[in-house]
Amino acid sequence: MARYAPSGTPSGTPFCLAAARAQTGGMVGRVRRGFFWVLKNTLNRGALRLARRGVGPFYLLRHTGRRSGREFEVPLILAPVADGLVAELTYGENVNWYRNVVASGSGTVLRGRRKWRVVAVEPMSAEAGLAAFGGAPAVVLRLLGKREFRLLRTASDGA
Repeated sequence: MARYAPSGTPSGTPFCLAAARAQTGGMVGRVRRGFFWVLKNTLNRGALRLARRGVGPFYLLRHTGRRSGREFEVPLILAPVADGLVAELTYGENVNWYRNVVASGSGTVLRGRRKWRVVAVEPMSAEAGLAAFGGAPAVVLRLLGKREFRLLRTASDGA
């Protein structure tokens, strides 16, 4: 049975508590936004510094915003393969770096003094993605149930 909106909303407007929670984000939405804020403002900043220096497992992806036209940098953990670099989409396809690279069809990946130009993004099977990461990283990804991988097809731009 549909309930109707409380006073202050147009009469006859269907009111659904679940829809109202979805609009405001509810507790889950607040926790999720808080989690991403922590990632953006603490962990990603540290990883970004390491990626700029070519230290650790991090690569630096530079891409152009699909709406703003601004250049952005994001640290990623990638696995090199013969045709380019493999990315595991930890947060799915709805992250800005992925949507921007797909929209523009390009980006630049840096690691130390090496530089790759991303010329295409292609789907990759979970089996091939896990094999690209290999060893302990593949075991961790498998245990976490990660199944979304993409090949960032690249052209090398330097040594």
